[in-house]
Amino acid sequence: MTDGFPAPVPVATASLAATAARVAELANTLGRAHSEVFNLRRLSEASGVPADVVKALLDGRPAGEPDLQARFLQRLDLLRRTRVKPNGRRYTQQEIADGAAMSRQQAGALINGDRRPTMEHCDAIQRFFGVHAGFLTAHDGDALNDALLRTEQQLLQDFAVRERETVPAQASAGDPLARLLQDHGVRGIAWRAAQLPTDKHRDKVTEWLDMLLESVKPTDS
Repeated sequence: MTDGFPAPVPVATASLAATAARVAELANTLGRAHSEVFNLRRLSEASGVPADVVKALLDGRPAGEPDLQARFLQRLDLLRRTRVKPNGRRYTQQEIADGAAMSRQQAGALINGDRRPTMEHCDAIQRFFGVHAGFLTAHDGDALNDALLRTEQQLLQDFAVRERETVPAQASAGDPLARLLQDHGVRGIAWRAAQLPTDKHRDKVTEWLDMLLESVKPTDS
């Protein structure tokens, strides 16, 4: 589409609630403070969603900017405030224009809200600022959910490292499952599971691991 944004989509509140619950559980397991894991400023910068909207969504209240044009301007303003040059200064309109391969007039009109951006404009600006696809366009609830999913992946990596370090070396010699985890890495297993798109897929991994555990249990003689 080249004349603006597509129609907005409903907020996936159930997905957001489920992701937040998993992140909270992982934080508890790792002994991480919720104030650290659910830091409003960090989540705002990671998702592009204003901090007050992040708080409302995490509290289960309906919130967010439904107008795509207004949302784009919010996200772009956040990028200009938080993704700055090495000297700490904001990128100028000319620098954004050059980096996004557009004219200064186009960049100025987009920044000032005088022109509706196309998806091509969004893609170019996202590449310039080094953020993921959809940063400027995703619905607030979906954007926050994506940021929490990335937090979940990091926590899973931390959990996997901790678990790997606690596997006793002497136990692995006679334990096929422990040997499997050491050979292939708990971290690698957890990381791959985190890439799966839904809880249903992750449940399949759990089911497979349960079957594996059952198959390597020592039998009573």
